[in-house]
Amino acid sequence: MRQTAAARDDDDDAVAGPLTQGREFAWTTADFSRVQALIYQRAGISLHDGKHAMVYSRLSRRLRETGHTSFNEYLSWLEKHDGPEWQEFVNALTTNLTAFFREQHHFEILASHLRSKPSQPWRVWCNAASTGEEPYSIVITALESLGASANFKLTASDIDSRVLAKAAEGVYRLDAAKGLSQERLQRFFLRGKGGNDGMIRAKPELRKAIDFMSVNLIRDDWPFREPFDVVFCRNVMIYFDAPTQRRVLERIHRVLKPGGMLFVGHAENFSESRDLFTLRGKTVYERR
Repeated sequence: MRQTAAARDDDDDAVAGPLTQGREFAWTTADFSRVQALIYQRAGISLHDGKHAMVYSRLSRRLRETGHTSFNEYLSWLEKHDGPEWQEFVNALTTNLTAFFREQHHFEILASHLRSKPSQPWRVWCNAASTGEEPYSIVITALESLGASANFKLTASDIDSRVLAKAAEGVYRLDAAKGLSQERLQRFFLRGKGGNDGMIRAKPELRKAIDFMSVNLIRDDWPFREPFDVVFCRNVMIYFDAPTQRRVLERIHRVLKPGGMLFVGHAENFSESRDLFTLRGKTVYERR
């Protein structure tokens, strides 16, 4: 992984010590470089040098949880053990920003696409499920477009095990569900009472349409046996370098039916992969 020189104020290997830096743990350029390499190897994420503060803050919690007294000690221990802490390491460094019906135009395009073939079986993959707002928005769109008896199945995956567990639970704060209309709230969600007042939960008809699973996009061991009609891969590629983006796009191409639709994030552009996908709308591609 190629990286530029680290910021000057992190130089000198933290000679001044953690107290004068105002930090609980000593934090060095070497520590950050090791984290960069490890998260790239495990998840394909390219951390740029402006992420020092974020990485320190998030991984400090792992040091406290595991009882390690320095980043060097923690990272050395991590490299020698292939256990559950690796998942916690990845969880700590992934970013999960999501909302119901985020980028509304995508769901309008999806609805039109579904209605074009209302009787066919539909298989859709959302590979950055996060805490579930996106997959539930997809299923709501499908039920509204195809009806309750539609042959529709969504696979929702993420690399972060904690957010995936929350997604499967389907419970949210009402004040965080701003993307949901009152009509959709009433039709697709249950309102909490008593101690759960102010909370909502996705109804069983939504949850039963979704299979939640952990998938690491940079590994070539995706567990899919049948191709998908639609893939949502939004705001994921921005964390990958160009070679990793290309490899992931090639794999998505393999699991997507010819003519299948790929929805990506508003800041993502794959014009250099015209041999794989053709732009069909605002951040919507068709598999060649």
